[in-house]
Amino acid sequence: MTPFGLKMRELRRQHNRTQQQQAKFLGVSKAYISALEKGERGQPTTILVDQICVWFGLIWDDAEELKLLANVSHPKPTIDVRGQNSNAVYLSNLLAQNIKRLSPEDCCDLIREIERRIQI
Repeated sequence: MTPFGLKMRELRRQHNRTQQQQAKFLGVSKAYISALEKGERGQPTTILVDQICVWFGLIWDDAEELKLLANVSHPKPTIDVRGQNSNAVYLSNLLAQNIKRLSPEDCCDLIREIERRIQI
C-alpha cells in the first residue's frame, strides 16, 4: 500500500463512504479506487487528487498533505542517477535490490535519517 492509498482509505472510512461512492463521484471504476489504495496503480494525476480533496472537503493543510502523499506514492519509482557520483549509484541500486528485506521499522529509520540529512 502507498502512503497516498493508506491516507485515502483512512479518509474514506472517517467520512463513512464507500469505494463505490468515491468511484462514482470521480468518474472512475471501483476497481481503480481499490488499486490506488493498494498501490497497484501509478500516481494519481493532480486533477484526480484535487477532485478527491473536493469530495472529502479537504482544504489548506489537509489538502496539501494529500497532494504531498500522492507525489511520493508511485509504486514503481525510477531513480535517475546519471551524472551522479558512484556512491549515489550504489545507494540507489542497493535500495532497489533489497527493499523487500527491510522491515517497516527499518524503513522508518531510513526515512528519518534521509529526511534529517536533506533537512525536510
